[in-house]
Amino acid sequence: MAQADTAKSALERVRSLHIGSARDAEAAMHMTRLLATDEQGDLTPVVKRFTRTGETRGVMLIGGPGSGKSHLLERTLSKLTVLQEGEYGQPRYLGCSVPSPATFKSMTLALLAESGYPDANPRKEAWSLWQDLRHRLQLLGISVLWIDEAQDLFCADRKLILRALKSLMQGDDAVIVVLSGTEDLAKVIRTDPQVQRRFTAMVLPDLVEQVDGDSFRDVITQYCQRVGLGAPIEADLIGRIFHGARYRFGRALELLLQAMEIAIGRGDEELDIGHFAAAYAMNEACTAAENVFYADHYWLLKPDEVEEDHPRRKKQ
Repeated sequence: MAQADTAKSALERVRSLHIGSARDAEAAMHMTRLLATDEQGDLTPVVKRFTRTGETRGVMLIGGPGSGKSHLLERTLSKLTVLQEGEYGQPRYLGCSVPSPATFKSMTLALLAESGYPDANPRKEAWSLWQDLRHRLQLLGISVLWIDEAQDLFCADRKLILRALKSLMQGDDAVIVVLSGTEDLAKVIRTDPQVQRRFTAMVLPDLVEQVDGDSFRDVITQYCQRVGLGAPIEADLIGRIFHGARYRFGRALELLLQAMEIAIGRGDEELDIGHFAAAYAMNEACTAAENVFYADHYWLLKPDEVEEDHPRRKKQ
């Protein structure tokens, strides 16, 4: 029991680890190029102006669900020293995910709440609340405003939201706007050329076994060592993990952690493909025939296939 408890504690520590990659440097580059430098060339929290009218710029981080985009941005912003403690003891960046229901007003109220604003009135007109937010950002010395899962925001009030985002990058109190979301977000931004030209884009690519396979197997080995498990030896395991995770890094990592949790819970000494199969079945509620860790030709399985389109499930 003591050994199992030790392994569980080690697994919790593993969960908090960050796996460095080229994505970290790229995300940092997108952010730092939008901040001004001082006379010595050192980075400052002052936003850089890109036009004669004093416009700022923004960043879009695009990735599929489970690609790890939220974690990447949170780490990037938290690691930029100049964006940490401002005049009121708060970071110089502010962010939150799009609330439900996803409307312009609900997003504005959520951002005001995140900023610590005590008197936001939900009955107030939406654009007036937006002006309150702009004043709040200026008061707190906020340089970066981050909206996560931003594609959900454009289901309603699209034109109003695009205009609001553009307004944030104009004027004396302009800020850097960071949007993270799926490809649907990029499609929406492309519909407004004036907004699109204000954003650079970073796209998180899907995993490719031939490119990312060795490094992910190294991650598995290192994680197993930290919790005292023997590493799996199955030759085709990486391909199965990637396929089951929809070729997205965050999902692949979560699948690994769940498999390790199952192995530790069972008291097993080695991590093997059976633990991954059990984790996958828990997530997908699938039969053994549809489990990517059991199927011989796993690459032919389509985990996200709509039920009525599945030939084996059609009613005769």
